[in-house]
Amino acid sequence: MRSMWRTLDRGLARDIGLVCLADCIVGISYGAIAVGSGFPIWAPMLLSLVVFAGASQFMFIGIVASGGNPIAAVVAGLLVNARHLPFGFAIGDVLGKSWARRLVGSHLMIDENVAFALAQRDAGRRRAAYWACGIGLFVCWNAGVVIGAFAGTAITDTDAFGLDAAFPAVLLALVLPALRDKAARLPVAIGAAVALATTPFLPAGLPVLLALVGVLAGVAAKDPERETEVAR
Repeated sequence: MRSMWRTLDRGLARDIGLVCLADCIVGISYGAIAVGSGFPIWAPMLLSLVVFAGASQFMFIGIVASGGNPIAAVVAGLLVNARHLPFGFAIGDVLGKSWARRLVGSHLMIDENVAFALAQRDAGRRRAAYWACGIGLFVCWNAGVVIGAFAGTAITDTDAFGLDAAFPAVLLALVLPALRDKAARLPVAIGAAVALATTPFLPAGLPVLLALVGVLAGVAAKDPERETEVAR
């Protein structure tokens, strides 16, 4: 464990710390929104420990709170987390060979620590970034949810405090740097347009899933570029 922390340089540790801080703030909003929506105080805490997937947890709470079927909410969450399958192939070497490490590492697998791991070229730094970010986020997220859940018992209207905007604000902050790449702009624009167009007509959660067509559009747009490069 000590060698893992020593492998992190100051810049990488700072970046991981900032992400953990942001995640804690989002966790506070999630806990408050869940309890404020009528869920028992233990529900967001249990989901955070067992599921540990912010997007899926927000989607589950949002769909059920808006009157949706809990089974549909679970299915929507599973579809969102399906992205973890390619994540597992991409960072399989980071998890180690023992089943215990793979089990724990898989539970800690989220977008942020996968992104930090893939950004490192050295194998040691990849492992250090993945585990440090994963453990840090797990602790900070659950601490934030506990704080938010107890705060939700005192706050009757979470929308009045703008807590519902915390999660999309963090997602927007994560997406904006990627828009510097021209190839990323088309999928984002299509996904956003589809989500906005379908939100007034579909149950909560489904517009987000339909927005994934933007990814397909991005893949289709890249294929001609690859063919052109091969021809050259």
